Amino acid sequence: MTIWVNEQIDPSGLIYSCIATCNEDQAKDCHESFESNLTDVQKSAGWVARLRKVTSWDEVPVNALKLD
Repeated sequence: MTIWVNEQIDPSGLIYSCIATCNEDQAKDCHESFESNLTDVQKSAGWVARLRKVTSWDEVPVNALKLD
């Protein structure tokens, strides 16, 4: 099983928001949204939008919105 994890991470490394799904298309749409919602000021300060794959729900951060 592949689970797609979208994260917006602040400059200190804390996860600001997180959405996880098994649907690749949803994950890519969400990542584009996360990326486009970061302002230039946030990006220059070190905010990042990250999309990663995991193989178990145990690897998804606890605070994630989980779409299945």
